[in-house]
Amino acid sequence: MTTDKDQMTNTAETRQIAEEDRLRADLYNFLGLLLAGPPDEMLLAQTAGLSGDATEMGQAIGTLAKLAKVTKPKTATSEYNKLFIGLGRGELLPYASYYLTGFLNEKPLALLRQDMVRQGLERADNVFEPEDNIASLMEMMGAMIVGRFGAPASLDAQRQFFNKHIGPWAGHFYADLEGAKNSVFYAPVGTVGRLFMEIESEGFRMSGA
Repeated sequence: MTTDKDQMTNTAETRQIAEEDRLRADLYNFLGLLLAGPPDEMLLAQTAGLSGDATEMGQAIGTLAKLAKVTKPKTATSEYNKLFIGLGRGELLPYASYYLTGFLNEKPLALLRQDMVRQGLERADNVFEPEDNIASLMEMMGAMIVGRFGAPASLDAQRQFFNKHIGPWAGHFYADLEGAKNSVFYAPVGTVGRLFMEIESEGFRMSGA
């Protein structure tokens, strides 16, 4: 979770945010919620209400919605723990430092903390894990797009943050989540995340050309 260091007034309501950008932010925030902790009954119900179209992304969302309808919170919690917590460690380590260097708390985390200061973001008091975990990064991007803690970030600022802290590894993480042996409910979460990272990467590439 991230909070604005200076407790700046939310200006999103007073600024025009393109519908496409609001939808992007919503998907970032949705992925962040699902990855920050096991989904409760309310989040499962909201997920079950999603619908997809015939595209690959739409089909993945449809699969996730179907699984959410038949997944109980207790089952989701057990799956989440096996994937991300486990005895000592879970099946996956969802941190930029680990994916980029093979170790936790390395240079990618230090660089992220520097950029968080520039963006006016800091770790919430009730969050103790390193800031370079996938859930926090998804939430940071969502916040930057709509200006949850200040002015919405420019497309160039979004591109720089994504290319530096998310693009190099998040797609690999989501692919691993798709194929993890303990992934059932989280397998389509991995698919949605992987496809979204591909869409974002291409969008930023095209906008920066």
